[in-house]
Amino acid sequence: MQRRSLIKAFTLSASIVAMGLSWSIQAAETIKVGVLHSLSGTMAISETSLKDMALMTIDEINAKGGVLGKQLEAVVVDPASNWPLFAERGRQLLTQDKVAVTFGCWTSVSRKSVLPVYEELNGLLFYPVQYEGEEMSPNVFYTGAAPNQQAIPAVEYLLSEDGGAAKRFFLLGTDYVYPRTTNKILRAFLHSKGVQDKDIEEVYTPFGHSDYQTIVANIKKFSAGGKTAVVSTVNGDSNVPFYKELANQGIEATDVPVVAFSVGEEELRGIDTKPLVGHLAAWNYFQSVENPVNEKFVADWKAYAKAKKLPNADTVVTNDPMEATYVGIHMWAQAVEKAGTTDVDKVRAAMAGQEFAAPSGFTLKMDEKNHHLHKPVMIGEVQDDGQFSVVWETDGPVRAQPWSPYIEGNDKKSDTPVKSN
Repeated sequence: MQRRSLIKAFTLSASIVAMGLSWSIQAAETIKVGVLHSLSGTMAISETSLKDMALMTIDEINAKGGVLGKQLEAVVVDPASNWPLFAERGRQLLTQDKVAVTFGCWTSVSRKSVLPVYEELNGLLFYPVQYEGEEMSPNVFYTGAAPNQQAIPAVEYLLSEDGGAAKRFFLLGTDYVYPRTTNKILRAFLHSKGVQDKDIEEVYTPFGHSDYQTIVANIKKFSAGGKTAVVSTVNGDSNVPFYKELANQGIEATDVPVVAFSVGEEELRGIDTKPLVGHLAAWNYFQSVENPVNEKFVADWKAYAKAKKLPNADTVVTNDPMEATYVGIHMWAQAVEKAGTTDVDKVRAAMAGQEFAAPSGFTLKMDEKNHHLHKPVMIGEVQDDGQFSVVWETDGPVRAQPWSPYIEGNDKKSDTPVKSN
């Protein structure tokens, strides 16, 4: 009797061990990747589609056999437009979920919240949104634009005859590091072009701001002093009331053009764009660009949205940060294949010089030194269907200048990443 019990106990424990082994083998058969985007709060309007694009790209890679013969497994967390929560969720992804890489963040304040955690734990973050520069971390790859790949060319265009030959500039932004630093760079750039401080107005509003009546009235007053352009670094769902107020007060692009750095197809989806026709946005990709890679990219996204029953799947659009997300994930996968491992230090080295034929119609390259993509610059005009018509673009990709030459002392800074702490 005792012997039979022992055999049963041994069989049971052997089964448990086998189950444990199968679980650990199963876990090891996937490579976990983190997706760190706000799915609620003021930034959800912009970031939710980046989460969905990341999942589509992961599915696309998995359908072709995955990476190093393993399937990618997405770990999605919601930092809820709460900047300290980004750091907590980032730490969770690295220490609990053991992700090999993270794709995420939109605002610079969220990225700067996450950065010390990723440098401390040697994590890898791919950041897909245009930003103010003035940063270069060994733990981040920046697939969005630096100021010389968006802000500077856009303002240069506004100064030109083709862009309306603006003489006065109303700089309107959300009150955080990206708009303030970008506008510091733009003010210095405008000074270099002979524009005086009396012809530059700078105004900031908090995240989630919704009453733009007074600000738009002030734009009208300011524009009475000469040909004026508005440069908008307003972020998140505040863009909807801002553009509605422009229409309410009859500000048209022919009188006072607005060029936006954080408004694309996604932010214009669901609002009446007819009064906004002719206003501008500067990016490195628009859904409307015509080439075979983009046609497939847009078609795949629309099919994915319907298959996954995403909200308003019939009207989904692509935009610049979505393209940057797509490019970043594919480049990371290529670098892992080249390195033969997901080890952060080896993948970092393998990322240098990676190239990818992007939906923008250009082959983009990750710079060998500065962790930024070489990107084309495009300026698009809002159309009545919420899409953009490209009115100006560079001949080819432009190398990023993370350290702007318009900020004193930057010429002495290193062109290779160093930890911020």
